[in-house]
Amino acid sequence: MHRLLDLLERLERGIDAVIQPAVFAAMAALIAVITLQIVSRVFFTAVGWTEEVARFLLVWITFLGATVAFRRGRHIAVTFVIDALPERLQRHARILAMVAGLAFLIALAVIGQRYMQAQSFQKSASLRLSMTWVYAVIPLSAVVMGSYALIDVIRLLVRGSPVASSVDDEGDSPS
Repeated sequence: MHRLLDLLERLERGIDAVIQPAVFAAMAALIAVITLQIVSRVFFTAVGWTEEVARFLLVWITFLGATVAFRRGRHIAVTFVIDALPERLQRHARILAMVAGLAFLIALAVIGQRYMQAQSFQKSASLRLSMTWVYAVIPLSAVVMGSYALIDVIRLLVRGSPVASSVDDEGDSPS
């Protein structure tokens, strides 16, 4: 079981190693697009597609950034009830909370997939981009966060701790 967990943790780090630079690149692109929008409106004729691209980038940054935050345990959490429990019950409560979160993420992935398919006929106004690409981030991020939650549950069952034994390059714990 420890080997499986080690493999899953390597997979988790690999996925994060792809998502984190993608979020950074999308943020840089968002800054560039908004700067272009401002400059073109002030000095020239407004570039029509910049508002649409900025909106789509913000959607993708929000969802992919949520996966990065989820992996690092940076989402808001109220833990005073769990922290007040005896250590053995804390573990069970954490597992229960992670399973509930996993159930939500599975539902989000299914609903996001259905929504993505329902909007597949629609094209964006300026770019004529299929809205499938815009909405694809919803089920994608739900699946990624769900896999992180599943790895956390396995980690709790195997090691008794939701925190991985190794540390990220930035010094953050992976969960």
